[in-house]
Amino acid sequence: MPKMQELLKEKDIFKIFERFSKLNPSPKGELNFTSPYTLLVAVVCSAQSTDKSVNLATKKLFKLANTPEKMIALGKEKIMKQIKTIGLYRNKAKNIINLSEIILRKYNGVVPRNFEQLNDLPGVGRKTANVVLNIAFKVPTIAVDTHVFRVSNRTRIAIGKNVEEVELILNKRVPKKFLVHAHHWLILHGRYVCKARMPLCNNCAISDLCPSKQ
Repeated sequence: MPKMQELLKEKDIFKIFERFSKLNPSPKGELNFTSPYTLLVAVVCSAQSTDKSVNLATKKLFKLANTPEKMIALGKEKIMKQIKTIGLYRNKAKNIINLSEIILRKYNGVVPRNFEQLNDLPGVGRKTANVVLNIAFKVPTIAVDTHVFRVSNRTRIAIGKNVEEVELILNKRVPKKFLVHAHHWLILHGRYVCKARMPLCNNCAISDLCPSKQ
């Protein structure tokens, strides 16, 4: 029988994040926003779309509406017109209206800082809720997208069959001092270095610590 994959040792996990922190001390997400609300809308729009395409669409949208009140007043049809260049734009426009109405009605127009409350909003799942908490409110959460999932499994920092499983393991294994920025480092590493089809192992800052190096 093949030997089960072993999780990376804690000392090596520390070294990985220590290197990430030295290379990029203040990593940032690539979505453009001006407030917790516009961040929330941008992340909802980013499902199955690139950050670049979302930024192009929301640049126009946020000039017209950057608060729940203004977004509701703008209406679904006009929202769709502004974001029609991104995938699933009809459903996203519907979710933007619905979540704006809930934020206005239940939270006095303020984006909640609670995971469960965020997760319950239309068009918002675990990843979106964690992204908003982390970026807007500096809560040490880890949002697991396809890049984080891939890098975590390849490096064996966390081995899981689904994103929720990987998220739970990462929260236990990533050193606390690196938690606030951890998912940014993993996303950027997966997007630009540890790519899905052709990982750039020869240009990888952590290749000597990675058990999957080709």
